[in-house]
Amino acid sequence: MPETIKASARRLELTPSTDGKRHPVQSGLTAFTLLAGVVAFVAGLIVRLHVAASVLGVAVLVAGLYTQMISVARPQRIVLMAGVVAAFVGTCLGIAHGGFG
Repeated sequence: MPETIKASARRLELTPSTDGKRHPVQSGLTAFTLLAGVVAFVAGLIVRLHVAASVLGVAVLVAGLYTQMISVARPQRIVLMAGVVAAFVGTCLGIAHGGFG
């Protein structure tokens, strides 16, 4: 019975790392990918921001796919793919509304 009390008294930590170590570079790039991917998606919905959506989307795609290669934890990869997909859709919408020019 004391074992169950100890297990329930553990502190819940919101860390994307599953190996117990801190990875600040990967975490920072993951946050950038998610936030900038959402911004690229929203910019892709606005026709006048087609250049910003295209440029930001391509930059996030490159950064996100690089971070995917160096990531060390599964939760990081899940968040990364959400950002990469949002950036891809934003890039496609930006290109459909006029592209880079």
